[in-house]
Amino acid sequence: MKISEVLLFRVRGTWQPPDYPPGNRQSQALDVYPEFNARSWAQGPEGPQSISEIYVEVQTDAGLSGLFGPIDDYQAYIIRTFLRPFLLGRDPLATELLYDQMIRLHRHGRSGMFMTGVSPVDCALWDLKGKALEQPVYRLLGGPTRPAVPAYASMLGYSIEPKEAAEVAQEVKAQGFQAQKWFFRYGPGDGTAGKTQNVALARTLREALGPFYPLMFDAFMGWDARYTAEMVRALAPYNLTWLEEPLPPERVGAFRRLNAASEVPLATGEHVYTRWQVKELLMADAVDVIQTDPDWTGGVTELVKICTLASAFEVPVIAHGHSLLAALHVAGAQSPNTVPYVEYLIRHQARKQAFHRPVYTPEHGSVVLPDLPGLGLVLDEGTSERREPL
Repeated sequence: MKISEVLLFRVRGTWQPPDYPPGNRQSQALDVYPEFNARSWAQGPEGPQSISEIYVEVQTDAGLSGLFGPIDDYQAYIIRTFLRPFLLGRDPLATELLYDQMIRLHRHGRSGMFMTGVSPVDCALWDLKGKALEQPVYRLLGGPTRPAVPAYASMLGYSIEPKEAAEVAQEVKAQGFQAQKWFFRYGPGDGTAGKTQNVALARTLREALGPFYPLMFDAFMGWDARYTAEMVRALAPYNLTWLEEPLPPERVGAFRRLNAASEVPLATGEHVYTRWQVKELLMADAVDVIQTDPDWTGGVTELVKICTLASAFEVPVIAHGHSLLAALHVAGAQSPNTVPYVEYLIRHQARKQAFHRPVYTPEHGSVVLPDLPGLGLVLDEGTSERREPL
């Protein structure tokens, strides 16, 4: 069996978004400049929306194929320009070989955007391998270690007004979610008033959820080292499970100093690529949680290696939840001590799976492992109006 085509295509259709109330965006690195700090997220229009998503499909001369998506335009560019010509004619089941060769292919290919192109191809190859062997991917990885994986509720886009946030947090807890992550809106560009509002949000949510309910916050690389040091001191009384990405992850020394002085555990990894960058964070004792995303860090192949590496340091891996399925399969094949949760972005997963059947959602706070071969990603022809090759 050989790879006969690496197909990129766009699916278009109409989607009815869930009825979510207006919310807030998170802090961002550009917010130190007032012109960017003033920007807010535009709420989507009411009623049905025209949407489109891009997918990659690895096809073979034996009629089998592997699918992954949605992916972004820049990922599609890397696949079309660099990876497709390299992959044609190769053995699709040799996932270790193909992954190692893809990350050696380009002199700038070991990090950043190039890795975000390698990652969906690797995930599609694992989907193909599962279909060829008629097994879910987690079984090929040695699982299952449990029938379902706990999901934490990721609350990006919800209102951070304390009263509204508290009400939503209690509702989400009642739905069975075992942990929640909220997003700080304010950073160094917002001065003392912003710090006060960040702390007020943490205090209100802790009071609403109880003293021991796992509660996390994300700063999305919007802070600096001094601001973070001040914030972790102010947040210490609220028993946070972690503070995520206060700084860009390549600032390993700053993370190490903060982690050594902080009572609040630190997490990062969403913008970390491959096990070698993870190793630098672990060797420096810089973080307490690794959050690499299989959509970006190197796919299923690399995330499994990162889990092995992190387990040797007794640091959990809780993959960033840009999408769900690849992270879910890896989690389902790992010890619960190594991967205790998957992330479920409540306001974003509905759109991510708009063209999929089945749709994977938490039940009583956990996501049941798929029983379909491969990743379990199936495009529902009934929800799409047309496909367009790219």
